[in-house]
Amino acid sequence: MNRPSYAKFFFLSVALLISACRHPETTGRSKIILQADWYPQPEHGGFYTAVAKGYYQEESLDVTILPGSPYLSPYQQVSAGGAQMGMGSSDRILESIADGQPLIAVAATMQHDPQGIMVRKESPVYTFSDLNGRTVAVAAGSTWFRYLAKRYQLKDVREIPATMSVANFIANPNYIQQAFATSEPFFARQAGVESRVLLISEAGYVPYRVMFTTQDFLRQHPRTVARFVHASLRGWRDYLLDPWAAHAAIAKLNPALSTEWMRFTWQELRDGRFVSGEDASGTQIGQMDAARWTTLYKQLRELGVIERDFDPATGYTLEFLQAK
Repeated sequence: MNRPSYAKFFFLSVALLISACRHPETTGRSKIILQADWYPQPEHGGFYTAVAKGYYQEESLDVTILPGSPYLSPYQQVSAGGAQMGMGSSDRILESIADGQPLIAVAATMQHDPQGIMVRKESPVYTFSDLNGRTVAVAAGSTWFRYLAKRYQLKDVREIPATMSVANFIANPNYIQQAFATSEPFFARQAGVESRVLLISEAGYVPYRVMFTTQDFLRQHPRTVARFVHASLRGWRDYLLDPWAAHAAIAKLNPALSTEWMRFTWQELRDGRFVSGEDASGTQIGQMDAARWTTLYKQLRELGVIERDFDPATGYTLEFLQAK
């Protein structure tokens, strides 16, 4: 991803985490540490809206959002007790369970992932099958690319490491890379290069972006989790209508983000219906479907990413999504 890789965010994350663990709660609110999956960005807008507008406080919660980084796994952080809640994806939740980490998703942040493959607008690559015989920059071990390779029989694709930048894409007309539809195309356009993104969801691989916790924390604090979900989804509904409060908060934490970049991401989240799903009324925000989890689990088993059988229903709960 083309995200600002500032080491200061990593060290800030560690410092805040140590501070949060050392100091007991001093208010009457339940303290929640939410571990982000990347540096502060508009893709986290609903959570920052809930903080900025006091929605967590209204639910008697004291929520701290810890920035993520390339060096930090939200799954490991939550599993180890370094945070009570985390941001992630449903495929990684299932993979974590298979690895012995008892995580559980409690609501969807996005109905489908903005992850995909970015090519030039004039590129002859229009389908994933067209990637055969080409070089693609992708993060090593990406499950979603493993799925694409198997489904489209990409036997002649050469993988090179993703650089989390669009510099090579801008310099080389034939360069193909992984990208978020909500981010990298903005930087390409800023450099005068128009692009297209082939979304992984178009290939039938449709993980949710989710908020998650551990089985133990959910069992011990169900009301706290319920309040967190309620406030977070309220924040996401508001964010899609008006991003100003979230963007003001995010800009203070991540000065590298321009107003234009954040506006682009927000518009793409709306236009692509990543958060809202196909129902523009917003009734799908946060919702998850058992059948989709089962399909995803079967896909991971077929890929060999998950090597043992278990009930995929252990990876999620719908109990906080019935009443909006």
